[in-house]
Amino acid sequence: MGTIVWVVVLVLLVAGVFYLVSQSNARKARELDDARAEARRWVERLGGQVMSLTGSNTASTQAMADASERFTAAGSQMEQARTIPQARLVTETAMEGLHYVRAAREAMGMDPGPALPESLSQKRAGAVSEDRQVAVEGHQYAASPHSGSGTPYYYPGGMVAGRPVPRGWYSEPWWKPALVAGAWGVGTFLLMDAMFSGMHGVGDMGMGDAGMGDMGDMGGAADAGDTGGFDFGDMGGGFDF
Repeated sequence: MGTIVWVVVLVLLVAGVFYLVSQSNARKARELDDARAEARRWVERLGGQVMSLTGSNTASTQAMADASERFTAAGSQMEQARTIPQARLVTETAMEGLHYVRAAREAMGMDPGPALPESLSQKRAGAVSEDRQVAVEGHQYAASPHSGSGTPYYYPGGMVAGRPVPRGWYSEPWWKPALVAGAWGVGTFLLMDAMFSGMHGVGDMGMGDAGMGDMGDMGGAADAGDTGGFDFGDMGGGFDF
């Protein structure tokens, strides 16, 4: 009799474990489907803007080119997204593209539309708050809160290779090599210190973990496990330019 009881208990335990595993797998599948659907929605919105909006000056044309590049990258990531972090990375890339679209609209004097969510890394990096020109190693650089003939390159802000790059318009995209290599050159350290030292509203320009490749943010080569901390709130279907 005791043996039968133990067999029944064992069967019930196995059935319980099987049920829990099945429920967990089903929940993860639903969460992945939701994350993919959310990512696809933002990619489609970015695509609509890229297809319908054309820059009318140098700054807006460059910003739309960057938005188009993010749209292409997000589409490629979407095809390969098999996990929730990967799907969230797609959303992050598409959101970065929409930041470029918003900047392009501002550069053309158009209504930029509703404010976009900011990632934690964007908030940490801050924003360029004043016009500034510096000379580093014989080369002139400029930064401004606004687009202009001398500052046609926009960056939406974020951590790049462990260092904060503030949101703003620049004379050239000097941060791009670090996005690719994951590390800064010595000359760029000098540039950042000269460009942003004492500027109100920018993030901490300390050395920190520079060069260690902290790319879990807006850089396009982010760690798939970190979406940069976007809080989408109730943006849902209300995000139309």
